[in-house]
Amino acid sequence: MPTAVPTTEITGAGKLDTTWWKRAVIYQVYPRSFADSNGDGIGDLPGIIDRLDYLHTLGVDAIWLSPFFTSPQADNGYDISDYRDVDPAFGTLADLDRLIEGVHARGMRLVMDLVVNHSSDEHPWFVESASSPDNPKRDWYWWRPPREGFVGGTPGAEPTDWESFFSGPAWTWHEPTGEYYLHLFSTKQPDLNWENEAVRRAVYEMMNWWLDRGVDGFRMDVINMISKELPLRDTAGAAADAPSPFICGPRIHEFLQEMNAAVFGGRTGQFVTVGEMPGVTVEQAELFTDPSRHELDMVFQFEHVGLDHGPGGKWDPKPLELRELKASLARWQKGLARTGWNSLYWNNHDQPRAVSRFGNDDEHWEKSAQALGAVLHLQRGTPYVYQGEELGMTNAPLRDAAEFRDIESINYYAHAVTDLGDDGAAVLDRMRHSARDNARTPMQWRAEPQGGFTTGTPWIDPNPNHATINAATQLGVPGSVFEFYRALIALRHSEPVVVNGDFTMLAPEHPALFAYDRKLDGVTVRVLANLSDDALDVATIEGLELAGWAGAGRLLGNYSDRGGEAGWELRPWEVRVLRRG
Repeated sequence: MPTAVPTTEITGAGKLDTTWWKRAVIYQVYPRSFADSNGDGIGDLPGIIDRLDYLHTLGVDAIWLSPFFTSPQADNGYDISDYRDVDPAFGTLADLDRLIEGVHARGMRLVMDLVVNHSSDEHPWFVESASSPDNPKRDWYWWRPPREGFVGGTPGAEPTDWESFFSGPAWTWHEPTGEYYLHLFSTKQPDLNWENEAVRRAVYEMMNWWLDRGVDGFRMDVINMISKELPLRDTAGAAADAPSPFICGPRIHEFLQEMNAAVFGGRTGQFVTVGEMPGVTVEQAELFTDPSRHELDMVFQFEHVGLDHGPGGKWDPKPLELRELKASLARWQKGLARTGWNSLYWNNHDQPRAVSRFGNDDEHWEKSAQALGAVLHLQRGTPYVYQGEELGMTNAPLRDAAEFRDIESINYYAHAVTDLGDDGAAVLDRMRHSARDNARTPMQWRAEPQGGFTTGTPWIDPNPNHATINAATQLGVPGSVFEFYRALIALRHSEPVVVNGDFTMLAPEHPALFAYDRKLDGVTVRVLANLSDDALDVATIEGLELAGWAGAGRLLGNYSDRGGEAGWELRPWEVRVLRRG
């Protein structure tokens, strides 16, 4: 017998808002892997320029460009040594100006990555800071003496017990000046000290410089880590529910409000600010995105992409439970319905490919890629497309440790195998599922050597399935993943209810059905998606009211024929988008 299932109704939206980034779909370009124009195996700005018509054809409104700045590339550009120049591997400032011009000429916008929780250790600021304890820039970074009773550079002497996100202590001993410096990520990514007003002024000046150059906003890397709790303290022994000493610290709202005033306060026009915030809660995000507080327009939260993490974190994967996923997304829809705004994403440069992670990248590759796109894009919030997602690009084979390029994976493998004695094959299995390199293999343009990404030797091997999954085989082809995404984006642009409507999750406890309603001014759009490998008769789901929907208009579907609609049977990974009113 079917069980009764409740609905989760979320109200508080329901009014028209013409802010461009609420109507927009934003496309993330990872420059190193997008398009190589000169055959050196590394993607570059001229390569992106050459592909702007592709993005315009897709229909996206803005491009979020991952870091292109001068960098030693210890973390693929997220370690910046010059915030006001382009790394020679990617081109020149003149190339960037041409890119901005080309983006704007096509009616799109360019959003820049802002990485200011940390810099590179090769940035002149840090070089000065590390030169002497008395240097004026010493306090631009976090320096601390060894723990009392310990000799600097020996195990346990670190000022706190914090661990780096890239394995190992978050403190590195600096013998020349006799102190440790803090780095929440790589040793080559020292954290900037935002308690120092001069640091903040320098960051705001840099942001204004880029806005004057024509960029349309910022995606802010781990921006909720810029405020640390003082004094810096150990985490061991703290209560399980104690707040992190370096996530959403005591001055974070003050810093963001100050940034907003210093950078955007005197400007006309609409810019967008997106804060990447690991560990942020719904309640915190409500504050960050409340327009009356003048902080951020939206945040990237990580709750839904952590649901397949086991007790050991991302390197301890477990199967995704759809009911948990729906509950998480519904909670964020509800929490930000009144005044805030959601970022909607499955993929980015830090996450494995969605069709491999949440879908079926084998028998139902095409349909599951399309269904995942639909259930995400039609929620309330701004959808993000990560390069290749619109083609259904999958995780890479990554056969052995030598094929990994990402510092996080390389450090994890060394730590797990060498330090902990874990079995190498088991470690590789975990890495294949969760590694960031899955998202960083080259864009698959054509069924040619290297997928048409480069004429040279690529910095990381392309996925072998580029012969069948590529842009050339999908553009203009009815039923392809690309054309489905194109229709999905056009639907968002044409239906105000998708942008501004209320959200009601349907059948939240069903293990295979992802369904919800969007409502605005007498119009209801219903999304019905079967996220499973088996057929599903939704008419058997008690509590899922279908009366009046049989004759509703069909806005979108991922099966070319409409068989089964009269009986409400959803085929494997089938999605239907219906409109009434």
